[in-house]
This record gives sequence, structure tokens and C-alpha cells, in this order.
Amino acid sequence: MEQIVFPVPNICEYLTRESKCRVFNTTERDEQGSKVNDFFQQTEDLYNEMKWQKKIRSNPALFWFSRHISLWGSISFNLAVFINLAVALFYPFGDDGDEGTLSPLFSILLWIAVAICTSMLFFFSKPVGIRPFLVSIMLRSIYTIGLGPTLILLGAANLCNKIVFLVSFVGNRGTFTRGYRAVILDMAFLYHVAYVLVCMLGLFVHEFFYSFLLFDLVYREETLLNVIKSVTRNGRSIILTAVLALILVYLFSIIGFLFLKDDFTMEVDRLKNRTPVTGSNAVPTMTLTSILSTCEKDNCSPTIPASNTADEEYEDGIERTCDTLLMCIVTVLNQGLRNGGGVGDVLRRPSKDEPLFAARVVYDLLFYFIVIIIVLNLIFGVIIDTFADLRSEKQKKEEILKTTCFICGLERDKFDNKTVSFEEHIKSEHNMWHYLYFLVLVKVKDPTEYTGPESYVAQMIVEKNLDWFPRMRAMSLVSNEGDSEQNEIRNLQEKLESTMSLVKQLSGQLAELKEQMTEQRKNKQRLGFLGSNTPHVNHHMPPH
Repeated sequence: MEQIVFPVPNICEYLTRESKCRVFNTTERDEQGSKVNDFFQQTEDLYNEMKWQKKIRSNPALFWFSRHISLWGSISFNLAVFINLAVALFYPFGDDGDEGTLSPLFSILLWIAVAICTSMLFFFSKPVGIRPFLVSIMLRSIYTIGLGPTLILLGAANLCNKIVFLVSFVGNRGTFTRGYRAVILDMAFLYHVAYVLVCMLGLFVHEFFYSFLLFDLVYREETLLNVIKSVTRNGRSIILTAVLALILVYLFSIIGFLFLKDDFTMEVDRLKNRTPVTGSNAVPTMTLTSILSTCEKDNCSPTIPASNTADEEYEDGIERTCDTLLMCIVTVLNQGLRNGGGVGDVLRRPSKDEPLFAARVVYDLLFYFIVIIIVLNLIFGVIIDTFADLRSEKQKKEEILKTTCFICGLERDKFDNKTVSFEEHIKSEHNMWHYLYFLVLVKVKDPTEYTGPESYVAQMIVEKNLDWFPRMRAMSLVSNEGDSEQNEIRNLQEKLESTMSLVKQLSGQLAELKEQMTEQRKNKQRLGFLGSNTPHVNHHMPPH
């Protein structure tokens, strides 16, 4: 590895803080756990954004709007909340006829609240100060010029603010500089355009369209996005399970139509002052009514008057709900899935003396166990498991951002007890924006003026080879490892020298022992020789 010192191009100062946060938080890891690949793919867009930001600096108004894009977004959301609160609390407008009338005491208190909230703008931060100010102004406007004009003013302010936000968004992203295809495929841009259209519908068509603006909370909060993703990520599994549930409902509807048609009766509450709708769903069926009316025309004498029969049966509030297979399907689907005990909770309660009592019990239990317990819990289980996985992924992602280097992928614990801390490593040694600035330098610099490392990196960029990024390596750790290796070698050398001196000492002692053993052996041989000669001399001596 080699450390490179290079001049930062001037265009790099136009990279916005929002883009830095977006890239840092949304860059995905590849199969090897590295973010370098996704980061490298975004460098071209970031470079184009730098050029666009440099261009809009010549337009001070557009530049000022684009710098405060987060402020415009917060104002739009707060205005949408206030508008919907006004609609929810006071709609329909003007029915009471007391708009603009207010007791003097309450009017004075409201003016005092406006003054206090206005003074809060100078002493508190923007979100804390702006919201009470807007609420007080809205209430004062409602009781001064009326609710309708106030809502129109709020809607117009929200529309203008969202248009400003859209201009800021385009100014930051340089959307139209990337071509019409990129504009169409940019989902964020299309979302904000749809937001503007909804604001126009609420202002010019009907106030209820403002309710759709509250879905902006889902777009702004990652937790709510995970709730939506928990349904859409495994959407195919959920849809297939729902199709299985529909098939089972269809089969149970056929069985009910064939064998339990008389059990499908339901208590209904008819609207008063309405003519009862006769048909196959009512107890006095069209066939019976037509027959009775025909008998009256033919001077027949039916046993029960038709009008009395119809009135009594209509007053009972009981309707047959399975005279056709379609009505059976609708009843089983609507009532069966919405009731905790299945379709048996809404059917007629049979007597134990009826011949189909056992079949009815089996029918209710099968629907309860198969459809309610198994199939519906399968759908809920898929959604809950997906949401749990998304929550775990979010926690893991946050943990990776806090404890892992963006460039090399080394974890925080690798820098424990080292000369360079993890914070110093990601700030100076492996700063992700320094790598971006170096890539921009390679783009803007004349190839004939490249240095050796710059030529190497330029060639690697052409080949889309990312091996020049350090992977699981850092110069500070390499130098520390080199120092530790030198210390180990030094210790080994010292141990070797002490061992060699000990060996020399032992060799000297061994040599001395050998000399002593040799002397002792010579002495023994000398004594042995003398001992063998002494008896021979005594044998030849003459006796006295």
C-alpha cells in the first residue's frame, strides 16, 4: 500500500451535505460485505451533481432555494397536518353560521398567544418556534376571516411551498440534465410531482384530497417504510396464499349452496322510509310474490294474504343469503373471514334433531381450522416475519455504519490498543470523500499530466477494477504489525544469544569434565600397572 497526497479539485466543494448523508446511509454492501462497489457506481452521479451545483451558483435565487430543501420539506408536511386538522375539526364549513364571531376575552387571549408564539421565533430553534406560531396564526385567521378563506390560504401556501421544494429538488439533483428517460425513472421526482398535483386538487376541487398528503409521513420515516415493505417484499407469497384462501372459500361456498342453503340467513337492519327491495335475497322471494299477485288477478284465494306475508317477513329483518352461488361466495368471503369463529358465527343455529346437524358441525369446524387458523395465520406470519427481518436489517445496518470502515471494511475492535483509533482511521486514513475527490481529480486532470499512481488508478477505472481500494487493510495496522514483527525478531535474537552463551558455557564445562575423566583414567591405569608389578618383585626376593 502507498499513501498519496493530491490537490483537491475546486469542483468538489459543491458537493451538498444532503448528498453526503444520502450516500453514506444508503450505500449497500455487496456479497463480500464491501460498500466500495456501490459507492464507485454512484461517483458519476455525484460528479454530475457537483457540476450542476457549480452551474446554479450563478443563479443566487435558485441556489438559495436548493440550499434549504430540508426546510421546505418540513414546512410542507406541517402545513399538510394543520390543513387536515382544520378539515377534521370543522368540516362541513359554515353550517353553524358563527364564523368570525368570538368573545372579546377569547379574542384577546388569542392575540396574546399570537404575540407569544411570534416572540418564540427569536428564542427557540426553528421546528420548536415555527409550529406554535403557525397554529396561533391559523386559529387567529379562522376567527378573523373565516374557516373557508383560511383553508384556501393554507392550501395556496402549501402549494407554493411544494413548488419551491420541487424547484430545490431539481436544483440539487440536476434532474433535467440527465435526459427525459432519467426523469421518468426517477421515482423521487415523480413522487413530488404527484404531491403538487394533490395540493392542486385539494385547493381547486375538494378539501378531502388533502388527506392524501398525510402519506408523506410514510415517505419521510424509514420505520413506516419498513411496514409497507413487510407486505410488498414477499408480495408473491402473500398473493399466492390469498389465492389459496379464495379457492377454499369457493369450495366451502359450493358445499353451503348444495347442502346448507337454508342455514344462510342473516339479520339485517333496513333503512326507514325506504321501499324494501324485493329479490332473491329477501325471505318473501320474487317467485312467491309474483305467484300471489297472479292469484289475486285470477280471483284465487290464497291461504295467507300476500301483503301481510311480505310485511311480516320484512319486519322480521331476516334475509336469505345463499339463493345463488354468487351470494354464497360473497357471504362466506365477507362474513366468514371477518368473524373470529368463521362463517358458523353468522349462520342459523341448527337444532340437534336436524338430520344435517353433524354435517353442519363438521362444516363449521373445517372452515375455522383450515381458513381462519391455518391460511390467515400463514399470511400474518409472512408479514410479521418480513417485518422482523427488516427491523433486524435496519439494526444491523446502523451497527455497521457505527463500527465498520466504509472503505476497507475493518471493524472497530481491530484498532483497539493501536496507535491510530477507529475515529482517526475513518476521518483521515480512509475518508470515503477523499477517495471520491481523487476520482474527480482523475476525471478533470489532463491525462498527459498524470503521475504514476494516477495513471494506474485511471487505467483501473477504465477496466472497472476496484482492486486499488484497500480491502481489509490499513497502513496504520501494517506499520504496527511491522513494529511487532521487529520486536519479536529482536526478542528471538536476544534469546538466541543467551542460548549460545549458555551452550558455550556448557561446552567449556563439558571439556573440563572430559579432561578430568581423562586424568582419572590415566591415574587408574598407572595405579593398575603399579599394582600388577608389586607381587612379581616379592616372588624373586631371597628368604632371610
